[in-house]
Amino acid sequence: MGDFKLNERLEADSHLVSILGLCQLRLLNDSRWPWFILVPQRNDISETHQLTPLDQTLLTFEMNETARALQRVTQCTKINIGALGNIVRQLHMHVIARNEGDAAWPGPVWGFGKAEPYDTKGAKALMSAIAKEL
Repeated sequence: MGDFKLNERLEADSHLVSILGLCQLRLLNDSRWPWFILVPQRNDISETHQLTPLDQTLLTFEMNETARALQRVTQCTKINIGALGNIVRQLHMHVIARNEGDAAWPGPVWGFGKAEPYDTKGAKALMSAIAKEL
């Protein structure tokens, strides 16, 4: 995985939390929602079906563990998970904590309003809490 290349936009828009078995776990820099992305460390992959069966299993496991940790840390009422890839083609899964009454509820968060970046303290606290829970 030493030659893995992360998409420039994903790198610019998120903070590295941890390297899991397959994926980079990253916090999206938008404080409106606790929003993480999982990026399988495989080059030239844009769809889950392009992963090997073992990598598909690892991705599912890491996605579910991230969702579990996120729900425990935030006490959110709903977890949204999705992969769009219409703008950034590199495969990445979104894992987002949602609550009734949040800014976009009940609609999707994609394309809603303008991102509100974390302050350093807030980002570090959430990243640390998730890493500890995982």
